[in-house]
Amino acid sequence: MEFTKVFTLVFMVKGFILGFMSDIGLVSGEFVLRVAFQGELGAYSESAVYSFFGSSVEVKPCKNFGEVFESVKTGDVNYGVVPIENSIEGSVNRTYDLFLEYDLKVCGEIILRISHCLIAHKGTKLDQIKTVYSHPQALAQCRKFLEKHKLKAISTFDTAGSVKMIKEENMMGAAAIASERAAQIYSMTILAKKIEDIKNNSTRFFVLDKKDSPYSGEDKTSIIFAAKSVPGALYQVLKEFADRNINLNKIESRPTKSTPWEYHFYLDFEGHRTETKCQQALNSIRDKTIFVKILGSYKAAKKPNFNSKNHPKADT
Repeated sequence: MEFTKVFTLVFMVKGFILGFMSDIGLVSGEFVLRVAFQGELGAYSESAVYSFFGSSVEVKPCKNFGEVFESVKTGDVNYGVVPIENSIEGSVNRTYDLFLEYDLKVCGEIILRISHCLIAHKGTKLDQIKTVYSHPQALAQCRKFLEKHKLKAISTFDTAGSVKMIKEENMMGAAAIASERAAQIYSMTILAKKIEDIKNNSTRFFVLDKKDSPYSGEDKTSIIFAAKSVPGALYQVLKEFADRNINLNKIESRPTKSTPWEYHFYLDFEGHRTETKCQQALNSIRDKTIFVKILGSYKAAKKPNFNSKNHPKADT
């Protein structure tokens, strides 16, 4: 009888494991977990993918953030990775806006150290460069370097994509700001390293899925809400968290785009949505808001230690 129970348990566990492996493509020994990110190969978002999932993952480069969300929605990929915030330049607004358009969840968080390089054709010297291409956030993070060398900055959709562009279009006298890895991928030369204005530069990424993550004990939760247009409305919402000793990590407003001068609020707090005090707070604010959308609960990424050699970074 005991043997039968043990055999049944083993069989059930084996079935669960095989089912999970089949879902992510591990059956038959093939690892085919697919993750979408915005940009070309060598983009910082690609480095974020590898830091979270490991180097064996299959990546899908996307032209824009909307394509990343759409790829997860349709099941073309298992997950998506998108930047949400930079420690110097602040939030990536387009990512926040897409959470209102798609019913996807945040299931993970990544904090990646960002170190920028100035990249150009082989044989080029720094004093020959007149124009620099890169993503607007990267250009802004290197503003002092660009001003010091009197370089004209032109925005593009991607850091690594800028390296690819100046190579394929043979743009002499032009350079790109991107990662060291991007220079290696496209066989270009690095004219200067670590050109960011602030050396503890890092970017926070969200991992997208159709469901969020289970309780881990080290969780954060992200939500969107719209406060009622009455005196003290925002205070009444935040008070529900304060009364339950729930720490708020971030709050930010974004225009609703449907009605001028009305805003959505994006809020991160410590704890998992399934915890009793978090459930109570979320239930309480529903009566004090026009709407609430839970983006997901996920294990919080470790805060950066910029003196540590083990902190994930995208300059190699």
